[in-house]
Amino acid sequence: MRTVSIYAPARLHLGFLDMNGSRGRRFGSVGLTLDGPCVELSVRRAPSFAIAGAQSERAEQFANALRKRFNLPDDFHITIARTIPEHVGLGSGTQLGIAVGVALARLYRLDLSMREIAIVVQRGQRSGIGAGAFELGGFLVDGGKGPVDDPPPIVSRVEFPADWRVVLVLERATRGLHGERETAAFQKLPPFPETLAGQLCRLMLMQALPALAEHDIASFGSAIGELQRITGDYFSPAQGGRFASPAVAEVLAWFEGQGIAGVGQSSWGPTGFAIVAGENRAAELAREATLRWGDAGSLQFMVCGGRNRGGDVEVVSLARASADAK
Repeated sequence: MRTVSIYAPARLHLGFLDMNGSRGRRFGSVGLTLDGPCVELSVRRAPSFAIAGAQSERAEQFANALRKRFNLPDDFHITIARTIPEHVGLGSGTQLGIAVGVALARLYRLDLSMREIAIVVQRGQRSGIGAGAFELGGFLVDGGKGPVDDPPPIVSRVEFPADWRVVLVLERATRGLHGERETAAFQKLPPFPETLAGQLCRLMLMQALPALAEHDIASFGSAIGELQRITGDYFSPAQGGRFASPAVAEVLAWFEGQGIAGVGQSSWGPTGFAIVAGENRAAELAREATLRWGDAGSLQFMVCGGRNRGGDVEVVSLARASADAK
């Protein structure tokens, strides 16, 4: 008898680099693993199949995909202790799917790579950042979708400075595009100019990544802000503006007014972010923002760091648990 426990971290999706695709690969995602919101669940063998906790219906879909693909028995119980809010831009579906997939793979001793698990649970259709966040952590860039229908490969990983912080702007009243609406939005968008794709790739390779390696937050934040403005304006017809939520957009404009260059929206939002040098400065910004917008009721502010390791997996046998208890 074994219990497998999983911790899957949330991530920021900071934007796409090449939505033109003329070089044979499309999208190319940029993202950051967060030490904050997360999925926590455990799975153990049981007399019958059951799932308890938040987002259990979604977790059951992932579990059924694994059961069907690998002919697994229905003798396990999943307990979900924590989840990431759905459809707010923090990667809730991917992290839950990966967590369920890794848990069942370890429980039944399946030798599966992270990419294989992502394929089975149908995650990573445009971006490899979610699977990369669980596997590697840190600041990540993927190589975009190629001719095969596999999750994009991670082509760069850089440690996020330990003293930098991310101020999250969470809005409870709005949900970002997802599912069929997201697919339809991509289909209706105009062609992305090749010159802009080249500009974004150069921005990442020649400014953001070197600045991150050298802990130059001014240059790094400027690059992320520029990436956000270009991609946000491109997606504005689908989401009603550069950012999906007018309330979050107002906060981000205020952050910029405070001298923070690295601001933007994660994925389709509505979650916004500001990248800040130092815990004290981040806490001060979050405190001031709460005083300004907290009474509105729909906004919430959270300070977290980057996470330079992936998800956690713990396997505990019944014999070990008994020995520890003694």
